[in-house]
Amino acid sequence: MPKKKTSDFTLMLTVLVLVVVGIVMVFSSSHYYALSKMNDSYHFLKRELMWAGLGLVGMFFTMNFDYWKYKKIAPYAYIVSLVLLILVLTPLGKEFNGAKRWLGVGSFTIMPGEVAKICGILFTASYLSRKPEKIKDFFKGVIPCLMIIGIYFALIILQPNMSTALTISLIISTMMFVTGMRWFHVGMMGFGGIGLIIVMILLEPYRMRRLTGFLDPFADPQGTGYQVIQSLYALGSGGLFGVGLGKSIQKYLYIPEPQNDFIFAIIGEELGFIGCVVIIILFLLLIWRGVKIAINAPDLFGCLIATGITAMVAVQVIINIAVATSSMPVTGIPLPFISWGGNSLAIFMAAIGILLNISRYSHLDRS
Repeated sequence: MPKKKTSDFTLMLTVLVLVVVGIVMVFSSSHYYALSKMNDSYHFLKRELMWAGLGLVGMFFTMNFDYWKYKKIAPYAYIVSLVLLILVLTPLGKEFNGAKRWLGVGSFTIMPGEVAKICGILFTASYLSRKPEKIKDFFKGVIPCLMIIGIYFALIILQPNMSTALTISLIISTMMFVTGMRWFHVGMMGFGGIGLIIVMILLEPYRMRRLTGFLDPFADPQGTGYQVIQSLYALGSGGLFGVGLGKSIQKYLYIPEPQNDFIFAIIGEELGFIGCVVIIILFLLLIWRGVKIAINAPDLFGCLIATGITAMVAVQVIINIAVATSSMPVTGIPLPFISWGGNSLAIFMAAIGILLNISRYSHLDRS
């Protein structure tokens, strides 16, 4: 194992800036909603600060925990994630808006789907790095990875949570591609995945309504097109420089729970096109550093973990912004480090800590 260096400062600073922006925007977008629903305008701010603190502790721990030790832990992490996903389907699971995606006691909850993302990355990296040449064989390499995806997909889709199931599938597929999967197999998986998505949309009326709402949101402005229309109003009214921090109109119960999946629309309204571009540049910088760490990792295991974590961030950023800008059908994916969501924030920060630890062994230009 190469000698440890300092962690990637650019990556760390970028993530910390995104977290601070997230805290500010969660408070700005949620204070009226929190006041009207919880009678406490600081409700989400206090919880976001708590989770950010836990995430910071987790990030510094994983940053100093040698990443290669995860190879031994990975199988147990995978089993734990499956147990949590099974438990959420039992009476222990908490239901909200027709979906059972949470486990917890009282106000403290965890979302097993978020835990599954990082556990799936570690387990897949461990499996693929042991005998990477197997990935070129469909039956010996591709099928076992598809089984990892399939088990996660089946358990998560039962919640139902199609967006998280697809996110995990895309993350693991990216790791398989980086390992050296044949293009023919990539094409097979791509067409198979598209076919599965079409079937699932056709089988569930609410998914079909979301699709039709995306194709023409103004056909049902008070129903399937409501969130998209309000998001577009927010982005459009922001103009170039925005209406000013804290001065959004759409957060006054026009966009449901504006601190969550549509927080990018509030950013566009309050900070304008310039603010949106700055956020996108920060994410691009994060993804670029993640790719550099993966390319320069000292071993395949580190490369695959870095690839999975970077893909996890990239996939969610693309989907969240695409939904907010009506570039794809509405689905519930938070914007990493910025959207309200304690589990997501803490897990993403801990995952970045792993990436920072890998960077300590990577051959990076740190100037």
